[in-house]
Amino acid sequence: MTVLGYLANGLVFSSIIVLGSIGLSLVYSIADFANFAHGDTMTIGAYTSLVTFGAVGGLGGAVLGLPYGFFVALVAGIAAAAIVAVGTEKLIYEPLDVDSIGLLITSIGIAFIYRAVIQIRFGSDFTRFDLQPLRPIESLVPYGVRITLHDLAIVASAVVLVVGLHVLLQYTDLGRKMRAMADNPDLARVSGIRTKRVKLWTWVIGAGLAGAGGVFLGLFNQLSPRMGFNLLLVIFAAVILGGIGSVYGAMAGGFLIGMINQLTPFFSTVVEALPIWPGWLATALENLITIEYANAIAFLIMVAVLLVRPNGIAGEGAT
Repeated sequence: MTVLGYLANGLVFSSIIVLGSIGLSLVYSIADFANFAHGDTMTIGAYTSLVTFGAVGGLGGAVLGLPYGFFVALVAGIAAAAIVAVGTEKLIYEPLDVDSIGLLITSIGIAFIYRAVIQIRFGSDFTRFDLQPLRPIESLVPYGVRITLHDLAIVASAVVLVVGLHVLLQYTDLGRKMRAMADNPDLARVSGIRTKRVKLWTWVIGAGLAGAGGVFLGLFNQLSPRMGFNLLLVIFAAVILGGIGSVYGAMAGGFLIGMINQLTPFFSTVVEALPIWPGWLATALENLITIEYANAIAFLIMVAVLLVRPNGIAGEGAT
């Protein structure tokens, strides 16, 4: 595969990471705790879409190789993730009189509950959406790019959701209230903003984006009860790299981490081609810089960036 092929795969994977990262950062900036159930919220969205798509079928036409029924299932997955997150907030998190560390620990337990329920219902085996496999886009194959229309649908849908969120944050009354709460919740409260209502909408939007990310992750790869959990640390890395609490930083961090993850095999070929180290060291590096260690490579780069810029890309002091 050429470097263009790796970049194309990275763009698709980054679209998924960005959606998950934005949701996590949004909840952190306003609800003020790191929600470790966020990854399993993605799984809820994916499995809800799986069930919905099995029920509604194709529904006629198709867009970018995906039948209309899949987009109905996507909306159902977004809605289910938002409803479960809001229900958890109202029934579990809000009544608790604990600090952010207590909420973080509670969210770990909630994640286990989500995962257990999904595993009881669907089992632990991998599954896929009942979609006809597509051949790579023929016009791109000569350039070493082997992506399908489904991959383009993931990128296009992610762009629509991210642009929609940007419009909401910058040009709507709700968005201005959310930004005010993220900057100073106490001042927002005394200014007359109904902070509980804003926090509720934050859960809806953050979990909805996570649900969409989970659906696209299942489309890109496959579904399993641990799919969201397995991606959670990568999403946290993206949020930390972008700057904790910054939505736009999460977008940048998600894009970078996703690209690095998929470019790891290309890095291995570069290492092999550079005659600047002994043969034994080159062999060791080639064995380490593989797709199995992609997440570890991404974390190492994250640490390196944070050593230079401790607050992340868009953290305090960022332009």
